[in-house]
Amino acid sequence: MSIASALETLANYRAHNTRASRSVVEQGSLVLKSNAERKLGDDEWPFLEQLCLAAIDIGDLELADKCLQRLLDKFPASPRVEVLTGIRMEASESPATVLKFYDDLLEADSANAAIWKRRISLKRRTGKIEKAVEELCEYLDTFYNDIEAWLELADMYSACNQYTQALQALSHVLLLAPQNPFHTLRFAETAFTANDIPLALKMSLIVVDMTETDVTGPHETAAAGISIRAWWGVKLCARKLLDTSHPSASGTSIPKNLALIDELATERMMTTYSVTDKQTAQGRDAVLGWMSDTGAR
Repeated sequence: MSIASALETLANYRAHNTRASRSVVEQGSLVLKSNAERKLGDDEWPFLEQLCLAAIDIGDLELADKCLQRLLDKFPASPRVEVLTGIRMEASESPATVLKFYDDLLEADSANAAIWKRRISLKRRTGKIEKAVEELCEYLDTFYNDIEAWLELADMYSACNQYTQALQALSHVLLLAPQNPFHTLRFAETAFTANDIPLALKMSLIVVDMTETDVTGPHETAAAGISIRAWWGVKLCARKLLDTSHPSASGTSIPKNLALIDELATERMMTTYSVTDKQTAQGRDAVLGWMSDTGAR
């Protein structure tokens, strides 16, 4: 591979935030050996950061240290390089040592969001879930608009089977990014796990509305991508609500036309799994059999 090709690939990885650590190390090492990075101008430093993180990922700490030292020499007081130093320490130092490093940095600059999040992540990975949740809540009091942090909080609550609190965290995500169907679907699935079936149905239908605005009839086109998952949610919720009563902890009402919703979900799923392409054909017989067992609702 030529140096020019390697540099182009690495730049493309950075532009698309692609995490291909082995490829980055292989091509980045080629660039380093030729000293071609010194001709990149300001792009030299993002390249070294990219290569350092990739080297840590695959355990090549010698290469990581080489990149990190050059960054430290160039930016000795950079918060970004301090975060990179902490990540490098996490690969070889004890959690207590790394936490002390993060504590010292936060004492000097309590507004360093990246260090704060690294410390929370480290506490979670070392089993200190309660402390991680407590600190993440404190972090969000300061950095409310951090959607990734709200998602992380919801994930921690779900991991502890605290689904009501997870839904509360996800409600903030929906306020911050109401146009994102993936967040809405996550809310719906968490509500289903929490056994708030009416709420799960409502949110699944919202996802359908967000992702299938061009569909005018149940048989027009097959559902695709996130829509398939949303229709599964609609079908499962409708089936549960038709079979047994499920009170809603959130006070969400059950649609009066529930049977029609269930019938529409069945038609959309049957249409989707009746196509012949390889991706949707996998498991088609099991799906169609299950649909038939529900009485073709």
